[in-house]
Amino acid sequence: MNPVDHSDENENETGSGGGERNEDDGLRARLVRVGVELVNSEGAQALSLREIARRAGVSHGAPRRYFPAHLDLLSAIARQGFAELAARVAEADPEEAPARARIEALARVYLDYAGTRRGMYELMFRHDLLESGRLGLRETSLPLFAHLAALVAQARPGTEPTVLAGALWANLHGIAQLWHWGSLRLATGGDDPEPFLAAALDAHLGPVESAP
Repeated sequence: MNPVDHSDENENETGSGGGERNEDDGLRARLVRVGVELVNSEGAQALSLREIARRAGVSHGAPRRYFPAHLDLLSAIARQGFAELAARVAEADPEEAPARARIEALARVYLDYAGTRRGMYELMFRHDLLESGRLGLRETSLPLFAHLAALVAQARPGTEPTVLAGALWANLHGIAQLWHWGSLRLATGGDDPEPFLAAALDAHLGPVESAP
């Protein structure tokens, strides 16, 4: 008697399992994508599990299967923000230029992102998300800061680049926030953030040397 051939059954089982995994990965990605679209259009306050599930076309309890806590899903969405910001910085980076020019390009991208992706920007720097450590969100934010610190080390040799980069980042973040709130316009009467960016760069990196 010939042995029973179970190869078709095994293939079907493997295929079925693979299909379920693909379906899970697809739904997980869809929830994150919907969350990104929602935060960009309506702000971080709109990111309830129920609303994301509704827009993704699933039951309101479905996100819990992939993201046990609300912070998990918010962190996954914020990771996309850091990835987008890093991609914009890389695209705008004049790699052959002096370090100061590269820092200025990074700073412009940062301020532009804070203004054009307001909801995502606020989500990315939410203290509770970064503090939670969900999905390694804090680690996701570090490569961009390390890039800034490396450029600062080139632009200002002999300084503490991490401290100086941190101070510059804090200055940029303050400009972004105060400009959005209208506080800088109210206090200074200015209608353009450019002078504040130039002043921040001069304060932390020194003024640009005039050509002889």
